[in-house]
Amino acid sequence: MARLSTPLSDFYVVIPAGGIGSRLWPLSRADAPKFLHDLTGSGSSLLKDTWDRLTPLAGEQRVMVVTGRAHRAAVEEQLPELADLNVVLESEPRDSSAAIGLAAAILEKREPGVIIGSFAADHVIKGTRFFNMAVAEAVEAARAGYIATIGIVPTEPAIGFGYIHATEETELEGAPSALKVDSFVEKPNAHTAEEYVNSGDYLWNAGMFITKASVLLEELAKTQPELHAGIIALAEVWDDHAKRGPAVDKIWPTLKKIAIDYAVAEPAAAAGKLVVIPGEFDWDDVGDFASIAKLHSSGYKKDLAILGEGARVLSDASSGILITDTGRTIALVGVKDIVVVDTPDALLVTTTANAQKVKSVVDALRISGRDDVL
Repeated sequence: MARLSTPLSDFYVVIPAGGIGSRLWPLSRADAPKFLHDLTGSGSSLLKDTWDRLTPLAGEQRVMVVTGRAHRAAVEEQLPELADLNVVLESEPRDSSAAIGLAAAILEKREPGVIIGSFAADHVIKGTRFFNMAVAEAVEAARAGYIATIGIVPTEPAIGFGYIHATEETELEGAPSALKVDSFVEKPNAHTAEEYVNSGDYLWNAGMFITKASVLLEELAKTQPELHAGIIALAEVWDDHAKRGPAVDKIWPTLKKIAIDYAVAEPAAAAGKLVVIPGEFDWDDVGDFASIAKLHSSGYKKDLAILGEGARVLSDASSGILITDTGRTIALVGVKDIVVVDTPDALLVTTTANAQKVKSVVDALRISGRDDVL
């Protein structure tokens, strides 16, 4: 297995930094998405934590961030070491296939044969040693021509994650843990999730993909030829500043919105070209406020997690999570598993059990034309 005392010479990290995290409204907004926030209490944003975790694997000059034009200033402020050459700006969100595919095409043109690893900007990972070991195995699988993903060994029958089914060993040299992926499964109900975990044959889908850029592009050409053609056309002129802007304005809005799971991972699995490395580390996609509350739980008792500089909170016999950036005094008395998010122009009150439903509030606000609070 590859060791990670020095960066992997043929490896390039891609960090897609997009999405507004609608289940974390009103904290996460279009102009301040969740990856720009410190949700763990580390003192750094999720994006900065992701950078710190990945730069030892590839080196600071071999990390590319794909983000929206509106977020460029914030991204560059948080990541001052990020090379200007490696900032890829989307004129508008077109989902992960376009974002990761464009990064792959640009890097393949610059460095034919390069291996890329795509890792979301807004996930929380604890256990660096085991994470590094999983990435090292995934890179070895990529060198053998596979598309590799890292699946998380479930710790509970979670219903907020998709699952990966894999049982067949591959016996890949340098990747002893690799399993061939049979199928991807959407978020299950509680009973089905329990069956998955009890079987031991399923892993959480963490959305991490490691492969040769050329292999990813080949798969994309088979399943989404028009999307592939647009991405290749953009990559051809990307490093020509005079041609890049007009090409992006013309081509980017025409690209199909489709997740890379559907465009690349699932077809590759069906063709026997996708393997998964089981990850024995703590992982969370911080998809809702219940996830944040869990991250801050003591593990022995359920208490109240409080986030916000200068928070003024009085709590009596209450549990859950409270996030504030208003300086307002907030008192909670006798409420269990509560979620309170207090911002200057919007207040959310719900429970951890209903945290996934916050997205419906965002949808309702959008339909009603309340874009001022989105």
